[in-house]
Amino acid sequence: MIKHRLIAGLALLTIAVGLGGCAKTSAENTSNNWGTIVKEAKKEGTVKSVGMPNTWGNWGGTWNDLKSEYHIFHSDTDMSSAQELQKFKSEGKSKDAPDIGDIGINVAPSAVNQNLLAKYKTKYWNQIPSWAKDKQGYWAAGYTGSIVFITDTKNVKASDAPTSWKQLASGKYKVAVGDVATEAQAQYSVLAAAYANGGSESNLTPGLDYFAKLQKEKRLSTVDTTIQNLQKGEIQVAVMWDFNAMNYAHQINSKRYKITVPSDGTVRSGYAEVVNKYAAHPYAARLARSYILSDKGQINLAEGYARPIRTSVKLPESAKKKLLPDSAFDKVYHVKNNDTWNKETLKLGQSWQDKVLGVK
Repeated sequence: MIKHRLIAGLALLTIAVGLGGCAKTSAENTSNNWGTIVKEAKKEGTVKSVGMPNTWGNWGGTWNDLKSEYHIFHSDTDMSSAQELQKFKSEGKSKDAPDIGDIGINVAPSAVNQNLLAKYKTKYWNQIPSWAKDKQGYWAAGYTGSIVFITDTKNVKASDAPTSWKQLASGKYKVAVGDVATEAQAQYSVLAAAYANGGSESNLTPGLDYFAKLQKEKRLSTVDTTIQNLQKGEIQVAVMWDFNAMNYAHQINSKRYKITVPSDGTVRSGYAEVVNKYAAHPYAARLARSYILSDKGQINLAEGYARPIRTSVKLPESAKKKLLPDSAFDKVYHVKNNDTWNKETLKLGQSWQDKVLGVK
């Protein structure tokens, strides 16, 4: 799936888009009055998303709800975070401009700097933690993921499944993390290893050194961390988002895989649902963003293995079973400065090539 890919094109997009002011648009001038939003969204009757396919985080549940409750029809083009921002830019004010997207919060500062988003806080703003939102209201995470290990017990004994970064380092199995140059999931895996070994978003050296050791021992797998490769048995241990690990395991055979949270540190981050500044259907975009943060929208996400950002939402048992229990998380880190992390991710692909893959 391309949803978790960032692609290096984000760096080019940063250069290509000017930081100067733009003319006011329909999305910027849209009323934030809820009654007006509902009334006008129904008139628009359509919401077009990018990077929000039905199968990712159970977005399909929310799109079906919008259709049944508000008579708003939905269409999506699946793409990476960077591609979403490029699409916002390239379509401009055209009638084909997408309305809403779902981007990793590590790239959200780029979207703000490039003047691509419209502000809209929704009535749930105060229930979203400060690390997961932009102070001005340009973006806010709807759900989170945490980095975990998934072990295929057909390849590795369940008793040998790692429960910490320290154990992972001393194992005999190969470890797959995906493409650090292009995948947000892989980049957060490096960040989690850095945190667990004394680093941070501004000091990734401990994380790079950690994986360089695995590379030197010929334990770093080049296999991509996809559900297909897991099913074929080509992965021994992988590092990935908990919502991907849970989803993949349940789709294949949950008894075959052991999912563990590194006790010496994981990183938790999120994906933000953002309204395009030039949205062709600005009211429908606002209604969708608000619905995603509502109790029903948050439950939909949990049913798709994604942890809701609003911790006050009471989840039904069916949704709770799709999430790892809170007790599984001993030490959770959050990025303290998304601007710093955003800049580091743009350099991380080259650093990985030089300091990890280049190790002999």
